[in-house]
Amino acid sequence: MSQNNNEAIFNRLVEIMHELRSEHGCPWDREQTHQSLKQYAIEETYEVLEAIDSGNMDKLKEELGDLLLQVVFHAEIATENRQFTIYEVIDTVCEKLIRRHPHVFAEVKVDGVDGVLDNWEKIKKEEHKEERNSVLDGVPIGLPALQKAEKYQRKAARVGFDWNDIAEPLEKVKEEFQEFEAVLNSRQLPVKGSPEWLKLEEEFGDILFSLVNVGRFLDINAEIALGQTINKFVNRFTYIEQEAAKLGKKLPEMTLAEMDRLWEQAKRNR
Repeated sequence: MSQNNNEAIFNRLVEIMHELRSEHGCPWDREQTHQSLKQYAIEETYEVLEAIDSGNMDKLKEELGDLLLQVVFHAEIATENRQFTIYEVIDTVCEKLIRRHPHVFAEVKVDGVDGVLDNWEKIKKEEHKEERNSVLDGVPIGLPALQKAEKYQRKAARVGFDWNDIAEPLEKVKEEFQEFEAVLNSRQLPVKGSPEWLKLEEEFGDILFSLVNVGRFLDINAEIALGQTINKFVNRFTYIEQEAAKLGKKLPEMTLAEMDRLWEQAKRNR
Protein backbone atom coordinates (compact mmCIF):
# COMPACT_ATOMS: atom_id res chain seq x y z
CA MET A 1 0.00 0.00 0.00
CA SER A 2 1.46 3.38 -1.01
CA GLN A 3 2.23 6.21 1.39
CA ASN A 4 -0.52 8.32 -0.18
CA ASN A 5 -3.05 5.55 0.43
CA ASN A 6 -1.91 5.20 4.06
CA GLU A 7 -2.29 8.94 4.58
CA ALA A 8 -5.74 8.85 2.99
CA ILE A 9 -6.84 6.05 5.30
CA PHE A 10 -5.66 7.92 8.39
CA ASN A 11 -7.25 11.18 7.21
CA ARG A 12 -10.49 9.29 6.60
CA LEU A 13 -10.58 8.33 10.29
CA VAL A 14 -9.93 11.95 11.30
CA GLU A 15 -12.69 13.17 8.97
CA ILE A 16 -15.18 10.57 10.25
CA MET A 17 -14.48 11.66 13.83
CA HIS A 18 -14.91 15.30 12.82
CA GLU A 19 -18.26 14.48 11.21
CA LEU A 20 -19.45 12.58 14.28
CA ARG A 21 -18.70 15.64 16.42
CA SER A 22 -20.30 18.07 13.98
CA GLU A 23 -23.68 19.77 14.33
CA HIS A 24 -25.28 17.08 12.18
CA GLY A 25 -23.33 14.22 13.72
CA CYS A 26 -24.00 11.82 16.59
CA PRO A 27 -25.63 13.22 19.77
CA TRP A 28 -23.58 10.88 21.98
CA ASP A 29 -20.27 11.72 20.32
CA ARG A 30 -20.99 15.45 20.49
CA GLU A 31 -21.54 15.47 24.23
CA GLN A 32 -18.31 13.65 25.12
CA THR A 33 -15.44 15.42 26.90
CA HIS A 34 -11.89 14.47 27.86
CA GLN A 35 -13.21 13.54 31.29
CA SER A 36 -16.14 11.44 30.07
CA LEU A 37 -13.87 9.49 27.72
CA LYS A 38 -11.33 8.51 30.38
CA GLN A 39 -13.04 5.21 31.18
CA TYR A 40 -13.02 4.16 27.52
CA ALA A 41 -9.27 4.71 27.18
CA ILE A 42 -8.78 2.33 30.11
CA GLU A 43 -11.25 -0.23 28.78
CA GLU A 44 -9.80 -0.21 25.27
CA THR A 45 -6.26 -0.61 26.63
CA TYR A 46 -7.27 -3.70 28.57
CA GLU A 47 -9.05 -5.11 25.54
CA VAL A 48 -5.81 -4.70 23.57
CA LEU A 49 -3.97 -6.62 26.30
CA GLU A 50 -6.61 -9.35 26.21
CA ALA A 51 -6.25 -9.63 22.43
CA ILE A 52 -2.47 -9.92 22.76
CA ASP A 53 -2.85 -12.72 25.30
CA SER A 54 -5.33 -14.53 23.04
CA GLY A 55 -2.86 -14.62 20.17
CA ASN A 56 -5.69 -13.71 17.78
CA MET A 57 -4.17 -11.17 15.37
CA ASP A 58 -7.52 -10.25 13.79
CA LYS A 59 -8.81 -9.40 17.26
CA LEU A 60 -5.64 -7.43 18.04
CA LYS A 61 -6.05 -5.46 14.80
CA GLU A 62 -9.61 -4.57 15.77
CA GLU A 63 -8.75 -3.60 19.34
CA LEU A 64 -5.78 -1.48 18.28
CA GLY A 65 -8.21 0.37 15.99
CA ASP A 66 -10.53 1.00 18.95
CA LEU A 67 -7.61 2.33 20.98
CA LEU A 68 -6.52 4.56 18.10
CA LEU A 69 -10.05 5.91 17.92
CA GLN A 70 -9.72 7.14 21.50
CA VAL A 71 -6.58 9.09 20.56
CA VAL A 72 -8.29 10.65 17.55
CA PHE A 73 -11.41 11.40 19.64
CA HIS A 74 -9.41 13.34 22.25
CA ALA A 75 -7.48 15.17 19.54
CA GLU A 76 -10.73 16.18 17.80
CA ILE A 77 -12.04 17.70 21.05
CA ALA A 78 -8.76 19.57 21.50
CA THR A 79 -8.93 20.78 17.88
CA GLU A 80 -12.41 22.17 18.49
CA ASN A 81 -11.04 24.05 21.50
CA ARG A 82 -8.10 25.30 19.41
CA GLN A 83 -5.59 23.58 21.68
CA PHE A 84 -3.88 21.06 19.39
CA THR A 85 -4.59 18.74 16.47
CA ILE A 86 -3.98 15.04 15.89
CA TYR A 87 -1.12 15.99 13.58
CA GLU A 88 0.54 17.95 16.37
CA VAL A 89 0.13 14.88 18.60
CA ILE A 90 1.93 12.76 16.02
CA ASP A 91 4.63 15.38 15.47
CA THR A 92 5.23 15.64 19.22
CA VAL A 93 5.74 11.91 19.65
CA CYS A 94 8.00 11.77 16.57
CA GLU A 95 10.22 14.47 18.03
CA LYS A 96 10.24 12.71 21.39
CA LEU A 97 11.28 9.40 19.84
CA ILE A 98 14.15 11.04 17.96
CA ARG A 99 15.25 13.00 21.04
CA ARG A 100 15.17 9.94 23.31
CA HIS A 101 17.06 7.72 20.84
CA PRO A 102 20.29 9.66 20.26
CA HIS A 103 22.05 6.30 19.87
CA VAL A 104 19.99 5.81 16.70
CA PHE A 105 19.48 9.34 15.35
CA ALA A 106 22.66 10.99 16.65
CA GLU A 107 26.23 10.04 17.57
CA VAL A 108 25.64 8.89 21.16
CA LYS A 109 27.04 5.45 22.05
CA VAL A 110 25.28 3.23 24.60
CA ASP A 111 26.10 -0.20 26.00
CA GLY A 112 23.21 -2.61 25.39
CA VAL A 113 19.63 -2.41 26.66
CA ASP A 114 20.65 -1.20 30.15
CA GLY A 115 22.55 1.68 28.59
CA VAL A 116 19.53 2.59 26.46
CA LEU A 117 17.25 2.63 29.53
CA ASP A 118 19.70 4.68 31.61
CA ASN A 119 20.07 7.22 28.83
CA TRP A 120 16.30 7.32 28.32
CA GLU A 121 15.76 8.16 31.99
CA LYS A 122 18.41 10.91 31.89
CA ILE A 123 16.76 12.49 28.86
CA LYS A 124 13.30 12.25 30.47
CA LYS A 125 14.64 13.86 33.64
CA GLU A 126 16.12 16.72 31.63
CA GLU A 127 12.83 17.19 29.73
CA HIS A 128 10.82 17.39 32.96
CA LYS A 129 13.38 19.01 35.27
CA GLU A 130 11.04 21.90 36.07
CA GLU A 131 8.11 19.57 36.80
CA ARG A 132 9.76 16.82 38.85
CA ASN A 133 11.47 17.28 42.18
CA SER A 134 11.78 13.63 43.19
CA VAL A 135 13.31 10.53 41.66
CA LEU A 136 9.86 8.95 42.12
CA ASP A 137 7.99 11.60 40.14
CA GLY A 138 6.44 10.67 36.80
CA VAL A 139 4.48 7.54 37.74
CA PRO A 140 0.80 7.88 36.65
CA ILE A 141 -1.53 8.00 39.66
CA GLY A 142 -4.16 5.86 37.93
CA LEU A 143 -1.94 2.82 37.32
CA PRO A 144 -3.01 -0.48 38.92
CA ALA A 145 -1.35 -0.78 42.33
CA LEU A 146 0.93 -3.71 41.48
CA GLN A 147 2.19 -1.98 38.36
CA LYS A 148 2.64 1.29 40.24
CA ALA A 149 4.62 -0.47 42.98
CA GLU A 150 7.00 -1.96 40.41
CA LYS A 151 7.56 1.40 38.71
CA TYR A 152 8.38 3.11 42.01
CA GLN A 153 10.74 0.28 42.94
CA ARG A 154 12.52 0.48 39.59
CA LYS A 155 12.95 4.24 39.90
CA ALA A 156 14.46 3.86 43.38
CA ALA A 157 16.71 1.03 42.16
CA ARG A 158 18.17 3.22 39.41
CA VAL A 159 19.76 5.48 42.03
CA GLY A 160 21.12 2.56 44.05
CA PHE A 161 18.27 1.97 46.52
CA ASP A 162 18.00 -1.76 45.89
CA TRP A 163 18.82 -5.22 47.19
CA ASN A 164 22.15 -6.88 46.44
CA ASP A 165 20.74 -10.29 45.48
CA ILE A 166 17.48 -12.24 45.36
CA ALA A 167 17.97 -13.69 48.87
CA GLU A 168 17.34 -10.28 50.43
CA PRO A 169 13.89 -9.51 48.92
CA LEU A 170 12.89 -13.13 49.60
CA GLU A 171 13.82 -12.68 53.24
CA LYS A 172 11.82 -9.45 53.29
CA VAL A 173 8.71 -11.35 52.14
CA LYS A 174 9.14 -13.77 55.05
CA GLU A 175 9.64 -10.88 57.48
CA GLU A 176 6.52 -9.06 56.26
CA PHE A 177 4.44 -12.24 56.47
CA GLN A 178 5.61 -12.83 60.05
CA GLU A 179 4.55 -9.28 60.95
CA PHE A 180 1.16 -9.92 59.33
CA GLU A 181 0.76 -13.15 61.31
CA ALA A 182 1.76 -11.40 64.53
CA VAL A 183 -1.08 -8.90 64.14
CA LEU A 184 -3.52 -11.58 63.02
CA ASN A 185 -2.72 -13.95 65.92
CA SER A 186 -2.67 -11.31 68.62
CA ARG A 187 -6.40 -11.64 69.27
CA GLN A 188 -9.67 -12.66 67.60
CA LEU A 189 -10.30 -11.49 64.05
CA PRO A 190 -10.52 -7.68 64.14
CA VAL A 191 -13.64 -5.79 63.12
CA LYS A 192 -13.34 -4.09 59.76
CA GLY A 193 -12.37 -0.44 60.20
CA SER A 194 -11.00 -0.92 63.71
CA PRO A 195 -7.39 0.10 64.51
CA GLU A 196 -6.41 -3.58 64.59
CA TRP A 197 -8.01 -4.19 61.18
CA LEU A 198 -6.28 -1.13 59.69
CA LYS A 199 -2.95 -2.45 61.00
CA LEU A 200 -3.71 -5.83 59.42
CA GLU A 201 -4.51 -4.11 56.12
CA GLU A 202 -1.23 -2.22 56.32
CA GLU A 203 0.78 -5.39 56.92
CA PHE A 204 -1.04 -7.15 54.07
CA GLY A 205 -0.04 -4.29 51.76
CA ASP A 206 3.58 -4.68 52.90
CA ILE A 207 3.48 -8.36 51.88
CA LEU A 208 2.20 -7.46 48.40
CA PHE A 209 4.80 -4.73 47.99
CA SER A 210 7.61 -7.10 48.99
CA LEU A 211 6.33 -9.76 46.56
CA VAL A 212 6.40 -7.19 43.75
CA ASN A 213 10.04 -6.57 44.67
CA VAL A 214 10.84 -10.27 44.32
CA GLY A 215 9.13 -10.34 40.94
CA ARG A 216 11.02 -7.25 39.79
CA PHE A 217 14.31 -8.84 40.81
CA LEU A 218 13.43 -11.88 38.65
CA ASP A 219 12.07 -9.70 35.81
CA ILE A 220 8.55 -11.03 36.49
CA ASN A 221 5.81 -8.43 36.04
CA ALA A 222 3.51 -8.83 39.07
CA GLU A 223 0.48 -7.41 37.23
CA ILE A 224 0.85 -9.88 34.36
CA ALA A 225 1.64 -12.80 36.66
CA LEU A 226 -1.45 -12.16 38.77
CA GLY A 227 -3.56 -11.76 35.64
CA GLN A 228 -2.42 -15.17 34.43
CA THR A 229 -3.28 -16.73 37.79
CA ILE A 230 -6.73 -15.11 37.69
CA ASN A 231 -7.32 -16.59 34.23
CA LYS A 232 -6.23 -19.99 35.53
CA PHE A 233 -8.65 -19.70 38.46
CA VAL A 234 -11.52 -18.73 36.14
CA ASN A 235 -10.81 -21.66 33.81
CA ARG A 236 -10.70 -24.17 36.67
CA PHE A 237 -13.78 -22.80 38.41
CA THR A 238 -15.67 -22.84 35.11
CA TYR A 239 -14.72 -26.50 34.80
CA ILE A 240 -16.27 -27.17 38.24
CA GLU A 241 -19.49 -25.48 37.10
CA GLN A 242 -19.61 -27.48 33.87
CA GLU A 243 -18.90 -30.82 35.55
CA ALA A 244 -21.43 -30.09 38.31
CA ALA A 245 -24.06 -29.40 35.64
CA LYS A 246 -23.29 -32.76 34.01
CA LEU A 247 -23.98 -34.38 37.40
CA GLY A 248 -27.27 -32.49 37.67
CA LYS A 249 -26.04 -30.44 40.63
CA LYS A 250 -25.82 -26.77 41.46
CA LEU A 251 -22.73 -25.50 43.26
CA PRO A 252 -24.57 -24.40 46.45
CA GLU A 253 -25.83 -28.00 46.76
CA MET A 254 -22.32 -29.48 46.66
CA THR A 255 -19.96 -29.96 49.56
CA LEU A 256 -16.56 -28.31 49.57
CA ALA A 257 -14.97 -31.75 49.27
CA GLU A 258 -16.97 -32.48 46.10
CA MET A 259 -16.00 -29.17 44.55
CA ASP A 260 -12.37 -29.68 45.57
CA ARG A 261 -12.29 -33.04 43.77
CA LEU A 262 -13.49 -31.34 40.59
CA TRP A 263 -10.89 -28.59 41.15
CA GLU A 264 -8.15 -31.23 41.22
CA GLN A 265 -9.54 -32.72 38.01
CA ALA A 266 -9.43 -29.27 36.42
CA LYS A 267 -5.77 -28.91 37.44
CA ARG A 268 -4.97 -32.16 35.71
CA ASN A 269 -7.07 -31.48 32.61
CA ARG A 270 -6.34 -27.78 31.97
